[in-house]
Amino acid sequence: MDKLQAMQLFVRVVDTGSYTAAADQMEISRALASKLVQSLEELLGVRLLHRTTRKLSLTEAGQRYYQRVSEILGNLNEAEALASELQAEPRGRLRVSAPMSFAIHHLGSAVAEFQQRHPRIELELTLNDRQVDLVDEGFDMAVRIARLADSSLVARRIAPCRLLLLASPAYLARVGAPQHPQDLAAHNYLSYTLAARRDEIVLVNEGERHTVNLGGSLRVNNGDVIASAAVAGLGICLSPSFLIWQRVRRGELVPVLPQWQIPDIGVYAVHPAGRTLPAKTRSFIDFLVERFGPEPYWDRPQD
Repeated sequence: MDKLQAMQLFVRVVDTGSYTAAADQMEISRALASKLVQSLEELLGVRLLHRTTRKLSLTEAGQRYYQRVSEILGNLNEAEALASELQAEPRGRLRVSAPMSFAIHHLGSAVAEFQQRHPRIELELTLNDRQVDLVDEGFDMAVRIARLADSSLVARRIAPCRLLLLASPAYLARVGAPQHPQDLAAHNYLSYTLAARRDEIVLVNEGERHTVNLGGSLRVNNGDVIASAAVAGLGICLSPSFLIWQRVRRGELVPVLPQWQIPDIGVYAVHPAGRTLPAKTRSFIDFLVERFGPEPYWDRPQD
């Protein structure tokens, strides 16, 4: 007896309720189908099916066996599909949601390289700082910059995301540089309204920790606008290094309280939980990890 064939046949007999229909699906005779199920029962030492002239029904042992075998065969089919997919060139439409500023600064050239590698993937990139619902809105995955809370999504870290407290040299010369986190209360804070705690900053220095609540004259839902306002001397901003690294190198912005650290967040790829990640999605996530990695170019020391 081919045990795998017998298991497959048994599941089809249950699903169709007919030896004849199951035999036709597997392109074998009804007599062989009946013999395979009987051999399976003899091997297991239990009766799996109640047989009458009118219908088939599962025994208690048959019900338990059917549930487990269905799961095993499903996993086997999934493994075969995954193995075949790995050999095939990724293709199809890939819908990705990404934050506006990160995409503008870093994804433009990246996706050009990605599509050169995978010309059969049609990439649809939607830029939105709002946290979209991947399932309801039909996205395959999203790039998110956050400290991720527990959720039904699967997340993979693409790169670290350092947060820096910054101001222009002109602003600090005019107002004075803060020497301690408590001094920040006297400064104009440029607030990013989509942050989880938009007016609260946590600073850490050798085990000392301060949580500071700030206020100011400008609230914006876009990091580039905030950084531009800081360069113009309006106040102090909290920005991710991927957004302001070039402005820092040019001296347009300088660190505030550089001895104090702000807990990092991360750049993540997230996708709905599922048994098999499509090749087109997996290839894009792998590419982003390779492209940006654990030490992204915006955080590397200047040559």
